[in-house]
Amino acid sequence: MVVPMSTVGLPRAPAVPNGRVPIQPEFEDGLPPLPEIRSEALRLQVFTHRSFFARPTHVFEDMPDDPSPDNESLEHLGDSVLSLVVTGLLRDVYPCLRVGPSTKIRALVVGNPTLAWISVQYRLPERLRMHPAQAITLQASANIQADLFESFVGGLYLDQGLEAVKAWLHPLIRPFLVIAYRSVRVQHGLSPEPPYPMHPPPYTNTAGDALPSGVPAYPSQTWSTPPPPRMPASIGHLSLFNQHMQQQCKSIEWVYSDSAGEGTRTTPIWVVRAMVDGECLGRGRGSTKKAARNEAAKEGLAKLGVPVP
Repeated sequence: MVVPMSTVGLPRAPAVPNGRVPIQPEFEDGLPPLPEIRSEALRLQVFTHRSFFARPTHVFEDMPDDPSPDNESLEHLGDSVLSLVVTGLLRDVYPCLRVGPSTKIRALVVGNPTLAWISVQYRLPERLRMHPAQAITLQASANIQADLFESFVGGLYLDQGLEAVKAWLHPLIRPFLVIAYRSVRVQHGLSPEPPYPMHPPPYTNTAGDALPSGVPAYPSQTWSTPPPPRMPASIGHLSLFNQHMQQQCKSIEWVYSDSAGEGTRTTPIWVVRAMVDGECLGRGRGSTKKAARNEAAKEGLAKLGVPVP
């Protein structure tokens, strides 16, 4: 399926990639060149489907002198290497992204439809060795095409190491990340582009000096001042009081009494006593029952010898 592309590289239909349709960015100069796997044995294994040798699949482990010659183990390795490289690149390009959206973006980029599209662009399926009776079906399968791309990543990793994989995948994957990032922003009800510069200012310490290499820090303008509290610090007295009573296997009886004309019909004042074993441990009043119980709990904690703010 070919998705019409806009001038900025965003798909027009469907408007938001959902993982079932490949992301297809525009590469003006074509995809980055496919690296060459130097080891002939690895290169042959990368392009060998398990149907070619038709080995049994229920075997727990191969013998050391007769490992399986197909590409399933390379695919398994390549899946992890690809995830590592994409996650690292995502952190470099969008360093302030939260984990939830980051996971969605990565899933779009490394999903089978997108990997299959890349695999076909590199014409990898044309080099796949498989059982002749299944050739047409396997070469046309998006899952097999995606698996083959992961197998190539795994083979390249074993052949030349992680840095060689990064040198190839970073320029290849970056346009996919940009489209996926914009799409996930739309899914979250946001505009495709963020209303701020993508790269934050250099991190510094509280004195404003640049930190030594390798020392992490946070932007001082973001983390130097804590956000204002949403509610008073004393709001937790009630739960703490209930916790202490539960630890002592005692129950609390909340007894409400007349507020003696305080408040109005629409905004009453509640007055309550916290009774434990017939003894009043605390009294409180407030515009809601919970606020009144919280004040009574604060007084009760003080009687129990529990320090409270």
